Amino acid sequence: MQRPAARPPMRFSTQTLLLQLGVVLLVVVLSAGVHTWLTYGRIGAEAENQALTLARTVASDPSVRADVLAISEQPGTPPPAELLAGPLMATAEAARTRTGALFVVITDETGLRLAHPDPGRLGEKVSTDPSEALAGREVTTRNTGTLGPSAGAKVPVYAPGTETIVGEVSVGYSMESVGQSVARDIGPVALAAAGALLTGVLASFLLRRRLQRLTLGLEPEEISTLVHDQVAVLQGVDDGVIGVSADGRISVFNAAAQRLLSQPDLAGTPWADAPVPEQLKALTLPDATEGDAIELVAGGRVLVVSARKALHRREDLGWVIMLRDRTELQQLTRQLDAVGTMSTALRAQRHEFANQLHTIAGLMSIGQHQQARDYLAGLAATGPLKFPVDQAELLQDPYLQAFVGAKGVEADERGVALRIGPETLVRGQVTEPQDVTTVLGNLIDNAVNAAVAGSSPDRWVELEVLDEPDDDGGTLHIVVADSGDGLGAGTDAEAVFVEGFTTAGTMSGAAATAAKGSGAPGFSRSSGGQGLGLALARQLARRRGGDVRVLEAGSPGGPGAVFMASLPRTTAGSSTTDRPAAGSRETTGTEHAAAIRDTAGRDNDA
Repeated sequence: MQRPAARPPMRFSTQTLLLQLGVVLLVVVLSAGVHTWLTYGRIGAEAENQALTLARTVASDPSVRADVLAISEQPGTPPPAELLAGPLMATAEAARTRTGALFVVITDETGLRLAHPDPGRLGEKVSTDPSEALAGREVTTRNTGTLGPSAGAKVPVYAPGTETIVGEVSVGYSMESVGQSVARDIGPVALAAAGALLTGVLASFLLRRRLQRLTLGLEPEEISTLVHDQVAVLQGVDDGVIGVSADGRISVFNAAAQRLLSQPDLAGTPWADAPVPEQLKALTLPDATEGDAIELVAGGRVLVVSARKALHRREDLGWVIMLRDRTELQQLTRQLDAVGTMSTALRAQRHEFANQLHTIAGLMSIGQHQQARDYLAGLAATGPLKFPVDQAELLQDPYLQAFVGAKGVEADERGVALRIGPETLVRGQVTEPQDVTTVLGNLIDNAVNAAVAGSSPDRWVELEVLDEPDDDGGTLHIVVADSGDGLGAGTDAEAVFVEGFTTAGTMSGAAATAAKGSGAPGFSRSSGGQGLGLALARQLARRRGGDVRVLEAGSPGGPGAVFMASLPRTTAGSSTTDRPAAGSRETTGTEHAAAIRDTAGRDNDA
């Protein structure tokens, strides 16, 4: 026999609805019960206070006090018939009838009834303990006597003019009347409870619909799977991912984005207030072109950033911003550029070697041995390699000699003379060639470009390098000047260090990278990775504890801008003897800038 198909499990939204209905019903019932209990207690307390007031009134009546004293002084208790016809019975019944009390009972000092609603109880001892009232204390009680449950009070009766207790007055109101009062008050409570229950049911249905809309109709298990998949994807990729919701808050900020931007997890932060580069925020502006990729420098890294709109069933979910790290690629590109530059220089030197060898071979073949010796002696005195760099011998470090020499060959091919400043002194060895290449190469390339674009016919670039010893590694100070036309009037010196903008035209190489809105002519948005050199150089220097800054902005006609870079912990092995102090770095750079201006002025006069 085929088994019936299993019923599908109840949907989570239905379970939630039933649970909410149960909770609402429980809350309404409990609230109504608590209110009823509090109302019952309040009305009972009011009945006790009313009974206490009436008991005090009866007990303080002078005639009652006198009549109770007279009966107490008699031997024995009068018979019930006499008590029924007596003044105490009349007074008690009048008070009971007037106030609607269940009973008004008067007793003597022994607790025997002198007045009672039931004549058959006269002369008998009261059913409840009168000892506290006969001891001089007023008490309120809730108990069950011969007339049923009641809320009442007991008050002592004093002899006239004395403090002698001769009896007590007991007054009670039926608890059935208290219950009737509660029943009258509970009607509005029941209506309010029914209204609250109906409201809760309606709210539960609305909440169910909203829950289904927010969860896109997915069950919790499906949502859990999606979350696990999202975490695995976001944390498992090397690309940074930033999600910005439609209400302008960061919803996703994965670990790669935190690492690339050097920021903590910014999830929940308003996108407009987030501490991220403004170029990122510009990608999400209404007029931004979706899918455009830009390059920027952040946290010492070169990043390629793109943004795309996120849509689901035509619903705007916000933006997704992707960050890709191109720092290593940029560094590799610059290293290849340096290798290419040095390869070009070596290619030129190969031709020079070939010519020298041909000359020596020719002299030897014609028997001019002495001239061949003199020629070789001259080569030994000048060195086998001769870079077109004035005073290149001031650079003692082999790496700096080769790199600056290669840059000199490249500059010479463009008609620019690269020279070493007379105050150059490097006694240590470069220990961080990659960082030195990035900073020094950028400064020299920008200066050469400025010299070529400048209006001065005498095109030159001057480089001065100093190293400062330190226990943690020496600091390399680099000063670069050129013959270009400077930064231009109105250009902020700090603007040239903002990534994404480059100069074209007559700007100095010191302005090879500038910011939007600087006001300098010739600025335009970069492409193909340009416009990042100075920004990357400064980021790199500051990451090591140094800096790159403008010493002089230059002027039209030359000399151009003067830049200074400090790179801590990039040299080793230098002597601390006769070295400039740490506090003299800025003075040296400023004096060097002034010396360049004076030299350029003398050259122009000549």
